[in-house]
Amino acid sequence: MKIKNLLPIAGAILFFVIALSSCKEDISTIGSEVLGTETPNGILDDSQTVVAYSRKLGPLQSNRLPAYQLGIYNDPVYGKSKVNLLSQLTLESNDPKFGDSAEVDSVFVYLPFFSTATTVDSVTTYELDSIFGSTPINVSIFPSNYFLRDYDPNSGFEELQNYYTDQGPTFEEYLGPELANVENFIPTHNGYILNEGEDDEVKLPPGLRVKLPVEFFQEKIIDMEGTPELRNSNNFKNYMRGLYFKVDSPTDNGSLFIFDVTKAFVSIFYSYDNETDPDTRDNATFRLNMNAISVNTFENQLPQQIQTAIENPNIQTGDENLYLRGGDGIISVVELFGKDNDNNGVADELEILRDKKWLINEANLIFYVNQDIMVGGSTEPERIIIYDLKNSNVLADYNLDTTNGLEAADALTIHYGKLQKGSDGNGQYYKMKITNHISNLINKDSTNVPLGIVVSQNVLTRTTQKLQNPMEPSIEQVPSSSVISPEGTVLYGNASPNQEKRLKLQIYYTEPN
Repeated sequence: MKIKNLLPIAGAILFFVIALSSCKEDISTIGSEVLGTETPNGILDDSQTVVAYSRKLGPLQSNRLPAYQLGIYNDPVYGKSKVNLLSQLTLESNDPKFGDSAEVDSVFVYLPFFSTATTVDSVTTYELDSIFGSTPINVSIFPSNYFLRDYDPNSGFEELQNYYTDQGPTFEEYLGPELANVENFIPTHNGYILNEGEDDEVKLPPGLRVKLPVEFFQEKIIDMEGTPELRNSNNFKNYMRGLYFKVDSPTDNGSLFIFDVTKAFVSIFYSYDNETDPDTRDNATFRLNMNAISVNTFENQLPQQIQTAIENPNIQTGDENLYLRGGDGIISVVELFGKDNDNNGVADELEILRDKKWLINEANLIFYVNQDIMVGGSTEPERIIIYDLKNSNVLADYNLDTTNGLEAADALTIHYGKLQKGSDGNGQYYKMKITNHISNLINKDSTNVPLGIVVSQNVLTRTTQKLQNPMEPSIEQVPSSSVISPEGTVLYGNASPNQEKRLKLQIYYTEPN
C-alpha cells in the first residue's frame, strides 16, 4: 500500500485519539463522585483563607419543632443538659358526651419513643431509636396555668407566637399541684398491652406511660360535660392549659429521649350507665391529645474552659478548636476567601479566582475531630450540617445530592458526609462537599455568605428555629434538626497548630483553555 493511501487512515486514527483525550478532559472538568480515599480529578488548591470560630447561641424558639426531647443528658465534654416540656392539651372531639353517671376509672399520659416493631410468631419486639443515656431520672408532671397563644399580640395577631428555650422559670411560676412523680425512670424496649386477651386488646409501643389522679380528671373533664369549656378547642385550651413535664436526677447522669409529641396523649378510662339496663355499666375511653403547642425548655451546664473559649472567639483569624453542641447550644461559623481590602463588596481572593475562571471539579471542607478533647464512641454525633447563615437556607449542593431520597440516616451523604471512624471506633472527620457552592461563587458571582456548622439529628429536616436575639454574623435562625439534638463534638479549627488536621478549603479545579 502506498503512503498516500495511509494518510486518510492515519488521520482518522489521530482524530479518534484526540477526541478520546478531549472526552477524558471533559469528564475531569465536570468532576467526580469520589468515595473513600480516591483522589479527586484536577489540580488541588488549599491555599485560600478560611476563618472559623464558635458562638454560644442565646435563647432559641422551641415550639413548632419537628420532634421534642424530655430528659437529662450528660455529655462527656459539654456537661449536663436538662430538657423539660410544656405541652398544650386538645379535645379528642368537641362538646363530648360521657353518658349518665360517668365515673373515671383510671387516667394515663403516654409519650411514645421512636421505635421499630418486629413481629415473629405473634410476638412483637421493639428496637428503640433516639435514646441517649441509660441511668435513672425522675419525672414530675404538673398541670400548667400558663396560656400558650397561637398568634403574637405584638404583631397585631398576624404572626405566629414564638416560645423560647429559656422560658422554663416563667412556665414554672404557673404550675398547679403535682399530679404524678415517676422515680428512677429509664427508657426500655418494653411495650404495653391493654385489655390483654380480650377483643379490644390494644398494643402500645414503648414509651413513658404514667398514671395520673382520677379525681383531677373527673372534676376537670367528665363533670364538665355540656359546659362552654368543653364546647370547642379554643375554649378548652384556655380552660385546661396543658401539662408540664419536669425532669431531675440525683446524679450528673441521666436518660433522654426524642419523641413525636403529636402521637402523645392522655387516656381517660371511664364507665357510665347502660342506656337500656341501669344495672349495667359500659366502658369507654376519651383522649386528650398533645398535638397543639409544645415547648422545650433547657437548663445547660458548660465547663469553664469551653465557656471562656466561646465567649472570646477570634473572628479575625479564627480559632484552634470549633465547638458544636445541639439544643440551644453552640454553632460554628466558617468564612471563606478572607478580607475585602478594596471595599468593592467581594473578597480579594475570590476576585482573583473569578478572573482565573477555574472550572471546579470538587470542593470540600474536612472537619477533623479533636480526639485529644473528644470522648469517642456512641456519644459522637453521626452527622453535622453546613448551611447559608445569611439566608438561613441550605447550599446549592443540598438539592443536587443524589442520596437525598434515602432514609435520613443515609441521606445526603455526598454533601453532608457521615462521621468517618477509625479502627478504634472513634470519630476521625466529617467531609462537607460544597462543590456547587464554590463553583457558583467563582463562576456565577454568587454572594459569599458566612456558613454555619451545627450538629444534626435529621439531615432531611429543612425547617429552622429563630433566635430570640440575632447574633453576628447574620445568625438569625438555626436548623431545627440541631435544636432537637442533645449531642456535641469538638473539631479542629483553621488556626490549629496541627497542620495535618487544620481546617482548610480544598478546591480541585481545571484551568480553562
